[in-house]
Amino acid sequence: MTGRRPRKLAVAPASVAEATTDPAPFAVLTPDFVLDAIESVGLRPDGRQLALNSYENRVYQIGVEDGPMVVAKFYRPGRWSDAAILEEHGFTAELAEREIPVAVPLLIDGRTLHRHGGLRFALLPRLSGRAPELSDPATLEWMGRFIGRIHAVGALRPFVARPALDIASFGEASRDWLLQHDFIPADVLPAWRSSVEQALDGVRRAFDRAGRVRPLRLHGDCHLGNVLWQADERAPFVGPQFVDFDDARMGPAVQDLWMLLSGERDEMSRQLADVLAGYEDFMEFSPRELHLLEALRTLRLLHYSAWLARRWDDPAFPAAFPWFNTQRYWQDRVLELREQIALMDEPPLRPA
Repeated sequence: MTGRRPRKLAVAPASVAEATTDPAPFAVLTPDFVLDAIESVGLRPDGRQLALNSYENRVYQIGVEDGPMVVAKFYRPGRWSDAAILEEHGFTAELAEREIPVAVPLLIDGRTLHRHGGLRFALLPRLSGRAPELSDPATLEWMGRFIGRIHAVGALRPFVARPALDIASFGEASRDWLLQHDFIPADVLPAWRSSVEQALDGVRRAFDRAGRVRPLRLHGDCHLGNVLWQADERAPFVGPQFVDFDDARMGPAVQDLWMLLSGERDEMSRQLADVLAGYEDFMEFSPRELHLLEALRTLRLLHYSAWLARRWDDPAFPAAFPWFNTQRYWQDRVLELREQIALMDEPPLRPA
């Protein structure tokens, strides 16, 4: 069976830690609060402020007097520890030191993580660019080359405070939370529960077939929304720029590659060959990890539903995702999982 892959990629954060007990943790984030936070670290905002598309955290583009615009990122309370956030910051700094184009938090008075009014925040440089054209083989190879460089650095040492991508946290915990909080409609529940159990069995078999896979530090959430392609040859850098390492974690290399692939199986095989042509210039890739491709997609789909459910008390979520938690939504998830069950039993994708 070679059915069409789901193309609506879940862009939820790759980690769902315990939700804060405050259903509206960002209610204090008025325009004045944001500007006061910027001033608290010694910068002088000029009044320009634009909210960017972010739901797990809150992100703003801020104009600064006598300097370039910055991006202010306010972290969701209760999600990451300070140590975990600082590991993310440290990882991006390591990458930048090796001239890999990533967004690195600004060091101000010796710190990258700041506090204001009970919220933690970081300031980053504003990067410009467009989404990469993944229909272009040269672009895919270029993307693979830079992800290979990121992974070569990621393999040097492990994260300590940040978690790993695994079946328990992405799959089983997502299933359990949705069941415990009665999100699944009663008439869909038997089919959904059965599909989830079969899907998780398929994921476990895929991990067994892959065998021992070396985990390394990943971007973790390498979808197109987190890559800015700079095409202006007058700019200091031309090519992909990687942003938002908020979901960096330990995991298999293929986690940062599979979201670059789309379409039917033969299309994805060609795309995979292009990506690996660049990737393996800097990092060896184990073909055994290809057993995990559809398994990781399945885990992400389960995780996405759980992420929306965990955040449903945040007023921003019902407004942004009105289609969630409808009868049709859960019926579609059953069909989606059934497709994934079949795909995970196919032979692994191979580069063409």
